[in-house]
Amino acid sequence: MQSGSVATRSADPKGADSAPPLDAVSLAIIEQLQEDGRRPYAAIGKAVGLSEAAVRQRVQKLLDQGVMQIVAVTDPLTVGFRRQAMVGINVDGDLDPVADALTAMDEVEYVVVTAGSFDLLIEIVCEDDDHLLDVINKRIRTLPGVRSTESFVYLKLRKQTYTWGTR
Repeated sequence: MQSGSVATRSADPKGADSAPPLDAVSLAIIEQLQEDGRRPYAAIGKAVGLSEAAVRQRVQKLLDQGVMQIVAVTDPLTVGFRRQAMVGINVDGDLDPVADALTAMDEVEYVVVTAGSFDLLIEIVCEDDDHLLDVINKRIRTLPGVRSTESFVYLKLRKQTYTWGTR
């Protein structure tokens, strides 16, 4: 049995074009795990019409291919991280070195290359306002190629789900 929540993602972090096609059974397994990441393989098997062993093999294949991961999702406030923010970043030149540097920062939860007003969007989880200021001012704005940033500090999180993977 696995524990935690399930987040689906592309096997290729640069895009979904190379992600392996998923059949209806794999999608149903993902949906079962998204409802409860600790659901026993026997219960999943019963729901999707496979044996426990077959579910175990399918789940391992999905994990190995990078289609999904099983993780424990915490509420940042309850574990000491009182400040979250979305930061829009504009870059001069090649985006890749900046995106790579941001990806390496522990405080950065995700990095998205975008089209529109910003070249990159990142989410940051910090202990407090001083920590957030330090990350933005001393670590992000000083990266070579970063032209500007705009921060959107979270006041209240109203919805966060991980069930979009099977729609």
